[in-house]
Amino acid sequence: MNHLFHPRERLITLGLSLAAAIAALLAGCSSTPLPPPAPKPAPQPPAPVVVIPPPEAVPTLVSQARTPRDYRRDAARHLYGKNADRIYQGKMPPLLYAIGVLQVEVDSKGRVIGTSWMRAPKHAPEVMADIERTVRAAAPYPAPVRMGRVTYTDTWLWHRSGTFQLDTLTEGQL
Repeated sequence: MNHLFHPRERLITLGLSLAAAIAALLAGCSSTPLPPPAPKPAPQPPAPVVVIPPPEAVPTLVSQARTPRDYRRDAARHLYGKNADRIYQGKMPPLLYAIGVLQVEVDSKGRVIGTSWMRAPKHAPEVMADIERTVRAAAPYPAPVRMGRVTYTDTWLWHRSGTFQLDTLTEGQL
């Protein structure tokens, strides 16, 4: 016998089929939750900064002097070269404003590392300060390559005009 569905059964079957189709459709549209965001990595410490000091400069001025007395001549020429406009020209007058005897210590690179007065013109403190400034401003001096470092002494003959001569290279006095 041929069994025909009753319209009501067909309606139920159709309704169930429709419900199944809607369920399948909705299942395909559902989204799965996104995974949580990955944790941010811990900040890295900054890369260390490496400071490379500049290479030591090779002295361009060199003295071959073997004694402090010989070095004094090289230092005096150097000072005259740096202060050409301040050198008293000719023989100095018999009465000078100031005379000072200064020791200068120079390291192996020609840098002034110390000064000391053996005879200071204390009546003219401005001259003492000017001489010390002049000595330091003239650095670097010729590097005393044969001695490593040197302490030399020179006498400063100071004219009232602010010009001078060093005893090592003086033209004398009238």
